[in-house]
Amino acid sequence: MTAVLALDQGTTGSTALVLSDQGRLLGRGYREFAQHFPSPGEVEHDAEEILRVTIEAAREAIQQAGVTPQAIGITNQRETVCAWERGTGRPVHRAIVWQDRRTAARCAQLKKQKKETLVRARTGLVLDPYFSATKIEWLLEHVKGLRKRARDGDVVFGTIDTWLVFRLTGGKTFATDHTNASRTMLYDIGKRVWDKDLLKLFGVPRDALPAVRDSSGDFGVAMPEHFGSEIPISGIAGDQQAALYGQGCWKPGQAKNTYGTGAFLLLNTGKKRATSGHGLLTTLACDAKGKPVYALEGSVFIAGAAMQWLRDGLGLIAKAAESEPLARSVDDTGGVYFVPAFVGLGAPHWEPNARGTIVGLTRGTSRAQFVRAALEAMAFSTKDVLDAMVADAKLKLSSLQVDGGAAANDWLMQFQADVLGVTIARPDLVETTALGAAGLAGLGAGLWNSADDFLGGRQFTSFAPSAHRKAVQTRAAEWHRAVQAALHWAG
Repeated sequence: MTAVLALDQGTTGSTALVLSDQGRLLGRGYREFAQHFPSPGEVEHDAEEILRVTIEAAREAIQQAGVTPQAIGITNQRETVCAWERGTGRPVHRAIVWQDRRTAARCAQLKKQKKETLVRARTGLVLDPYFSATKIEWLLEHVKGLRKRARDGDVVFGTIDTWLVFRLTGGKTFATDHTNASRTMLYDIGKRVWDKDLLKLFGVPRDALPAVRDSSGDFGVAMPEHFGSEIPISGIAGDQQAALYGQGCWKPGQAKNTYGTGAFLLLNTGKKRATSGHGLLTTLACDAKGKPVYALEGSVFIAGAAMQWLRDGLGLIAKAAESEPLARSVDDTGGVYFVPAFVGLGAPHWEPNARGTIVGLTRGTSRAQFVRAALEAMAFSTKDVLDAMVADAKLKLSSLQVDGGAAANDWLMQFQADVLGVTIARPDLVETTALGAAGLAGLGAGLWNSADDFLGGRQFTSFAPSAHRKAVQTRAAEWHRAVQAALHWAG
């Protein structure tokens, strides 16, 4: 049986899936690892622990599957940076995580120095501690002797995919893919090279960074001591781009939304680089063959987290699944609109001082109406980001592929279809991030002729716009009034 091992290295744990050539799940393993918080705003991971738990999860999945995979695909938390010795593979500092904010003051300084235009033009990103460049710069400045060692070629830097590949191949492969490189704030996404001006700005030696390869192809061979035999590593993509690929969004106008704690939206814009007027990020994704194409990316800061707040903060529901029958039990929200801006508003509003806002409450407002308003907020905020995306890309949205925890809510998915006026498609296997890594790997290893061969057998549940869509879309205008109230309060 043809099978692929997908390593999904996330922020709090590593998942390993063994998938058949038809995308069927054969085996699964999962391990959590420790989060380190040295100071307020600082988040670190132990890179050696990440490697260990990833290998443990993979061994569990392989044992459960009862087959030896023919290829390995890797997908990873993006922007998190490791530094290690080229000769020994030993980390010289804990990995600095994408959530880490220790370089916020440095980013503010660079903005005052008018460097954001350069960063935006070359990388498609905004100047923010989220991305890798200022993390590497911090390591160079704060780890004793590191700058000289990096210049001398003794120490190298990489995102988590590069770290795993380096160690799994016994140091023989030092490489990343274009999707991860595009998140470092050091990579020119137009010329597809490490940018000389940005390397100089952040003081990063070119030779301390990995080679950049297509997402589907040769990334070396995992040593037999890890998984029992030599297995080629033939696919890599950052987590959100892997999910886009795993959803089959290979053509311009195709988009996906992952409803997690927040919501992550990507729109494939093809060979055309779209410049956003709404603060969206331009990034690199994959076409059907794993070659680089452009995408727009936007985030809704609070999505599923609103349900967690209703459960844990207010006690209105005992579990998230209760939200669906409650929403169905009422015809509408009774005029209630909820803007869950607990940590500010992201795209397309970009107001960090905004806070959660509820409007339209009356004495007759019921628990069910309040819960329904929270679900509606996910759909309305998704529409706001997608509207900005299609306006920037000058594309028509053809459909929306969905995954993540809240995508299991049929009522929400139907409401989302009505709000957008396009069909929503939810796959049978919701772990699309790992599926994307597996698809890229199988293609790179020659296990199938095209991505369609791998993803063609999957099943989808579709939600087409209903007869209620006009009434729902009228409610979107009222939602915008509520957003304006939140923005006014912030001001």
